[in-house]
Amino acid sequence: MTPSPSATTRLGLGGVALLLVLAGSALPAAASPADTAGAPTATTVEEQRLERTAPREILRRSGFDSFAPRFERALRGSGDYAQAERTVTRHASALWRRAVDRAQGRGPATGDLSRGDDRPLYWARLALSTELRAWTPRFELSDQQRTALHTALETSSRGQDDIRFPGHRVKRVLVTGFDPFTLDRDVRIGNPSGASALALDGTLVRTADGPARIETVVFPVRWADFAEGEVERVLARQLPRLDLFTTVSQGRQGRFDVERTNGAWRGGFPDNENTASTGTVPVDDPGSQPQWTTTTLPYRQLTAADSGRFPVYDNTQVTEIPAGGTQPVTRPDGPTPGSAARAGGGGDYLSNEIAYRATLLRDRLGLPDLPGGHLHTPVLQFGAENTDPRTGTVTDPDFERNRADIVGQVRELVRTAAANTPRRGQGLSRRESRDTP
Repeated sequence: MTPSPSATTRLGLGGVALLLVLAGSALPAAASPADTAGAPTATTVEEQRLERTAPREILRRSGFDSFAPRFERALRGSGDYAQAERTVTRHASALWRRAVDRAQGRGPATGDLSRGDDRPLYWARLALSTELRAWTPRFELSDQQRTALHTALETSSRGQDDIRFPGHRVKRVLVTGFDPFTLDRDVRIGNPSGASALALDGTLVRTADGPARIETVVFPVRWADFAEGEVERVLARQLPRLDLFTTVSQGRQGRFDVERTNGAWRGGFPDNENTASTGTVPVDDPGSQPQWTTTTLPYRQLTAADSGRFPVYDNTQVTEIPAGGTQPVTRPDGPTPGSAARAGGGGDYLSNEIAYRATLLRDRLGLPDLPGGHLHTPVLQFGAENTDPRTGTVTDPDFERNRADIVGQVRELVRTAAANTPRRGQGLSRRESRDTP
């Protein structure tokens, strides 16, 4: 997920930022805070895509179109903020659990869309968010409280509040995925990293020295959320307890890449809100911020393993401005001393950024030996007769087979990484060891 000008061709991704031109209309008089507090807010760019045919079909054919009406009725019945907060958290958590259960074959299939599909979770979350944004409460609700409710919806429906590891005799592995993206190019798109997160959450894989428990979360494809520290908020408490972590996103066609080096640079490609961001990755304490971070995943074992149909590469390429230079240079074998980052192995989009943030946090927490890094999956492709978004269907046998193969290979690569990772021996507290699903 790294569509810079240089990386767009490499990853087969595209996208165009939207320019909104406002002209010829008078601005309304500013309302007072008392007039606007708690009032409905305008839908976002992401939420507006719900009006398109494909998202509505995905929701209907998965049965996930029932979540928003139930949520709206419950929200309408909230008598105060505390009750509204409970309603939001309960429905958002139920959405995450239902998506995981559906992907893992538990409960009814609810519709004829294949169980492993990650798209119903994405579009249902946006449907809930739209209802929350349109809601007029029966009690006073400040803008800060409404924002807090949206945050609760986001975190609970992404599995970020649902990370539970058993006792210390099991290896603890965290895997992250992403929402679909480049939706203005093709609104039917799914993301195999998100599908992998649903398929792997709460599962066990066997290794020679014992089982490993996998917990997963999904992140948005939005620059602002990353700048506000969402990655660090989720991972800071988890990393010291882990034996292994890997961030996962969609990358090139026909191959997996273990990204060796991550760069501190945003390349400006528009996100799911059609917002661009260019410059150094914004983090706390920028004065101590390195230009590069490095994977600690067992990349040699991952590239050598017979993990599935797609080849797996140790990707060492970066783009840098060499020390004393002014122009970017692409290097096949990693950065040179004193250089400035312009793209990591994973490019300069949010996949590179999540890898950079996670591995920088690893290092800042004093965990340099904790295995962790980034894995790029192949692009999830529709069948050869179903490539035109204007005339194509939302799914086809090749699309479903490709997704299943990618997800299965992610599972095997995570198992391989866990098998080549010694248990760090950090036990949980007594309270945490009882806090299991």
